[in-house]
Amino acid sequence: GLRRKAAVAISQELSRLASHSPGPSAWIHQVRRRSSLLSSRLEEKPFNEMEMSYIKQGEEALQKSLRILEDQDDWKTETVAGNGDKVLSKVLPDVGKVFRLEVVVDQPLDTVYRELVDNMEQMGDWNPNVKEVRILEKIGKDTVITHEKAAPTPGNIVGPRDFVSVRCSRRRGSTCVLAGMSTTYGAMPEQEGFIRAENGPTCMVLRPLSGSPSQTRLTWLLSIDLKGWLPKSIINQVLSQTQVDFAKHLRQRLAR
Repeated sequence: GLRRKAAVAISQELSRLASHSPGPSAWIHQVRRRSSLLSSRLEEKPFNEMEMSYIKQGEEALQKSLRILEDQDDWKTETVAGNGDKVLSKVLPDVGKVFRLEVVVDQPLDTVYRELVDNMEQMGDWNPNVKEVRILEKIGKDTVITHEKAAPTPGNIVGPRDFVSVRCSRRRGSTCVLAGMSTTYGAMPEQEGFIRAENGPTCMVLRPLSGSPSQTRLTWLLSIDLKGWLPKSIINQVLSQTQVDFAKHLRQRLAR
């Protein structure tokens, strides 16, 4: 408490000196900035043990997803659309079958990022495969706990599924990574009428298209265990089609 008061007092005194000086020197500007940063940091609420656990889970999902994407070997083509959208897959010993969507979106990176992160809860408005996305808790700037309900598949081949996930977002230069994995959250137990499926590690990587900053290259790594008694052939078909549909509906949303 004393440090907080001292930081505020120093900041106020420096502001007073600057206002009475015809040209405050560079060190005053620097110390004012540092004291302001100190004051803001002292006001930050520290994370508790559970929140730190979720932050670590999100970071684990991010690092594991990137390691999977960096390994270029053994990917097999599942689908290639007429516009060049492509879905690949591979089987990993500790994860199972994962799917990788590669597309180019005719929108700048910030626009795509805003739709997928800032407007996350609106995804059910434009993606028919998603019934609802709800943020249960925000932890700091980059980590959220979400509850997602999947929409019924045509013919109800796959019954109602829901997911509870920890998600984190990172921006490094011109690259954005949105990663996540399933987690447990006491305030959201299994829901009646839904099978609690599991996902992750999963992530989306956004980069400006080389030579065309108004376009964005999107890579989506998808790993899901739908649970229940479902043939693998049906699961594989549903998941790869889900990724192709996502790209189509995302473009339509951004165009509007």
